[in-house]
Amino acid sequence: MNKEKVLCIICARAGSKRLKNKNSKNLFGKPLIYHTIKQAIASKIFDKVVFSTDSDKLSRMAVKFGAKSWFIRPRKLSNDKAAKMPVIRHAILEAEKKFNCKFDYICDLDVTSPLRKIGDIIKAFRKFKVSKQDMLISGNKARKNPFFNMVQKNGKNSLELVVKPKKFYVRTQDAPLVYELNASIYFWKRESCFKQKGPFCKKTLFYEMPYRRSIDIDSLSDFKLVEFFGKNEN
Repeated sequence: MNKEKVLCIICARAGSKRLKNKNSKNLFGKPLIYHTIKQAIASKIFDKVVFSTDSDKLSRMAVKFGAKSWFIRPRKLSNDKAAKMPVIRHAILEAEKKFNCKFDYICDLDVTSPLRKIGDIIKAFRKFKVSKQDMLISGNKARKNPFFNMVQKNGKNSLELVVKPKKFYVRTQDAPLVYELNASIYFWKRESCFKQKGPFCKKTLFYEMPYRRSIDIDSLSDFKLVEFFGKNEN
């Protein structure tokens, strides 16, 4: 029986509106993309680690840091409005063409979540592989709760809870537990990648991470927070 093949895709564009050149910005003395590439390689669960980008500069860096190959995206997949799944599908097909094989499992690790542990990747994959789910996605306990302290304007110059509960909660710990996605770890069965139409597959597994390992860098304040937690790990 042939060994099942696992592909890791790491994506990074050159541009960033909120934090300029964030994907090549130095974090702990190395460009941001370095940390995720090294985590993927160190996990030893991937047959190939590849890099999807719109930048020759980032692609050269990725190969230097250990990515097996890189793919320049089509222009339509390179702007800030491009959805994740078309980018992932493009990378899968390019990797299968490059390596002349078909992968069984696909992983996407976001470079903007550098505080994940190598163990998170390994545990998430083990959990996913023994499940009968089509997808795994990571997240953490939400700090705000739509049943308790998240509101929206109702168009009448007043506010209402995002989720209207049957009863009102006076303490956040009494409200239903909710989670936020942390854009850190994604796993799919290959065929699920090409069937997925929304943000999730019909059968989606959840892998929980603590907040301090779940920060997604989208702004300078996020970057500073990652630096703080990284330097004060214990």
